[in-house]
Amino acid sequence: MSAVTAAVPRPLVSTRVAGGFLLSTLFCVTFEKVHWNISGSLELSDILTIGFLIAFALTYRRPVPRTTAILLGFFAAFMLVYLAGFFNLQTKQGVDQFTKGMVKFVLHFLFLCAGVSYLVERGRRFYWRAVGWFTAGMVANGIYGVLQLLSARAGHNLDHLVLSPLTGGASSINIYGAVGGTSVYRPNALTGDPNHLGVMLIVPLLALLPVYLRMQRSRLKTWLALALAFLLIMLLATLSRSGLLGLGVGLLVLAIPYRRYLRSRALLAPLGGVAVVLAYVLYSRWHFFSVVLRSRIQTGGASSSAHFAVYNFIPQIVRTHPLLGLGLNNFSVYYEFVTGKTNWGPHSFWVALIVETGLVGFLLFVVFLRYVYVRLHAARMLGRLLAPEEREMRALAWGLTAALTGTIAADFFYLTMTFYYFYALLALALALPVVFARRR
Repeated sequence: MSAVTAAVPRPLVSTRVAGGFLLSTLFCVTFEKVHWNISGSLELSDILTIGFLIAFALTYRRPVPRTTAILLGFFAAFMLVYLAGFFNLQTKQGVDQFTKGMVKFVLHFLFLCAGVSYLVERGRRFYWRAVGWFTAGMVANGIYGVLQLLSARAGHNLDHLVLSPLTGGASSINIYGAVGGTSVYRPNALTGDPNHLGVMLIVPLLALLPVYLRMQRSRLKTWLALALAFLLIMLLATLSRSGLLGLGVGLLVLAIPYRRYLRSRALLAPLGGVAVVLAYVLYSRWHFFSVVLRSRIQTGGASSSAHFAVYNFIPQIVRTHPLLGLGLNNFSVYYEFVTGKTNWGPHSFWVALIVETGLVGFLLFVVFLRYVYVRLHAARMLGRLLAPEEREMRALAWGLTAALTGTIAADFFYLTMTFYYFYALLALALALPVVFARRR
């Protein structure tokens, strides 16, 4: 017996090490500012993802789930389209940008494939832990945003005090403008832009709202209510119109299945708390905030024009490179050539998708999103078959559907669907029906 046991190869790394790396990645997945200029931009989430992938490769021994096999097929299809588009590159700068984009895409998609497989292997309890760590990372990011805002109002740069000694880089809170000589601050927290933060925050808000509404009264439900209220206040503090658009679209998705909760105490109590906080803030500095809000509502400013102007590039590129576009991650190169601006990226994920990968890449990505929606539909149907104590699972399926839809809507005027957090959202969405189906 001992001889047989000795003959069985043991993993070089414990499977729990891979789990620790995965949870750490989910927690830090929105910490864009924590990066180092090593061969480009090496983020903390990149390091944690590499650690997770290595630990996963050394410990995973089961056949991959069917979902992961399909994801690997999509990965091969995306790689084929991107590599074919490489031949449309015309400058060394374009090749450099293509290389950076390919490295990030490969790392993100491998994280997605491995993440789904690992979540399925570890089961229901670990899956909920993953959701919790992902949400806790968003809350931590928001807390840093509050400290950043308070520090800026006191005349200090929190990023310079905390992040610069760690990363060696320079960053600060976003200054939107000034009203009567007083600066208007938009917290970007640990993300690169207040709009990034705003769009990212809609994911936990929409994903966990139906879970909160379906939970039994408990201490956990109270903490979740406080977390959702705090994240909503942070979203409003970013003054992100894209974030509010995504939140509104996601709430419309939830409005029909959860319409009976619209007048419930569970929903009105935290909303009332948020309303009281906002009323106090607005009343204390009404003139200041009225000027700021009017400037964000108007649609004729330079910022709004930039968001709509990028759509003019689509017919130009379709005429010259209709099938495969200009090449992955090359929008900024083309934009600099047309406008002369070196620090201006696409203000729309969908514009960047068509410009960089053409109609073929666009259609492939639409097919991929359709697959994600099909799996979320399967999760919602599965939720009907599970025991009543699993009602939070179906609620999460609805929440993830709303979060995905809201993110898609927000990215018509911004660009976050290429970031790590979006692949974390996809991993949670695609693993959900498999994890709970196996338990059943």
